[in-house]
Amino acid sequence: MESLALPCLNSFTSSRASFHKEQSNKLLAKARYLNSSKPASLRLTPYYIAPSFNLGGIRMQAGGEEYELKQMRDMAAAKKRWDALIRDGKVKVLTPREAGYAVQLSSKTLLDVRPSTERKKGWIKGSIWIPIFDIDDTFDAGSLPPKVTNFVMGGWWSGVPTLSYNKQFLSKVEEKLPKDTDLIVACQKGLRSLAACELLYNAGYRNLFWVQGGLEAAEEEDLVREGPQPLKFAGIGGLSEFLGWTDQQRAQAAREGWGYRLLYSARLVGVFLAADALIIGAQQVGRYIQDIRSH
Repeated sequence: MESLALPCLNSFTSSRASFHKEQSNKLLAKARYLNSSKPASLRLTPYYIAPSFNLGGIRMQAGGEEYELKQMRDMAAAKKRWDALIRDGKVKVLTPREAGYAVQLSSKTLLDVRPSTERKKGWIKGSIWIPIFDIDDTFDAGSLPPKVTNFVMGGWWSGVPTLSYNKQFLSKVEEKLPKDTDLIVACQKGLRSLAACELLYNAGYRNLFWVQGGLEAAEEEDLVREGPQPLKFAGIGGLSEFLGWTDQQRAQAAREGWGYRLLYSARLVGVFLAADALIIGAQQVGRYIQDIRSH
C-alpha cells in the first residue's frame, strides 16, 4: 500500500501561510476523527486534535502550523486514494438506509470498525465488531504526551479519547470472515471505515461496501439498532455532551421541545455555580495562606 503522510511544509510567506492554514483547517476537520499508533500501511497522526490518525509511513516530527500543513497534504493524499477506490468500483457506496436493506433483506455482513467507546453506546443488530482503532490504554513515556496533548487541545470538550491502531484488525477480520464475503464496512462518521476498506481491499477482499456518512448519518428507521443510545449520539462526549452543545443534541432538542432544553440549561447553570464556588474557595485559601505568612 502506498504510504500516507499528513503534512509538513517548512517555509511560507505570511500570505501563503494564511491561505494554507485556512485550507488545512478544512481537511483537518475530517482528519480529527481518526487516530492510530503505527501500523505498517495505515498511519496518520494529528498533532493537537482529538483523536489523531496514522495512515501510511509517517512519524510525528513537526509541530504547530508546519505540522498542520503536513497533515493537510497527507489527508489530501488519503482522500485521493479513497476516491479512486470508489471511482474504480473497488469499494461500492451505500447510504445508511441501503445498508439497512442489505443487512435485513440480503443477509450481508456489517463490519463495525468503531472504537469501544462508540460501540457500547449503540450498535447494529447482528453486526460484527472489530475496531480498526481503539482506546489507547497504555501508560508509558511514549503514550503520555499524546494523551496530554489530546486532552488539552480538545479532548476535555469533545470527550474523544486517544486512540491507537488495532494491530490485530486484519488478522481478526480474516479469522472471522472469508475473503469472498459481501462485507459492509461502517464507522461513526465514514472516515475510519474508508481506511478499513483500503486495508481490506489490499488484503484481498473484493466485495466491499462503504456506508457513506457513517452510522451517524442513519435515521432510527434505517437500521435495526441495539444499545442504550441512538447511533447519532454514539460519537459525542465530554463537556459538550454534558451541556447539550453538540449538533446532535440541538437537533434532538428541536424535536422534543422545552423539556429537553431545560435539562441542559440547568446543567449549564450548575457548571457556572461550581466554577464560582471554586474561584471563591481558591480566593479564601489564598487569603488564609497570606495571613499565615504575615504572622
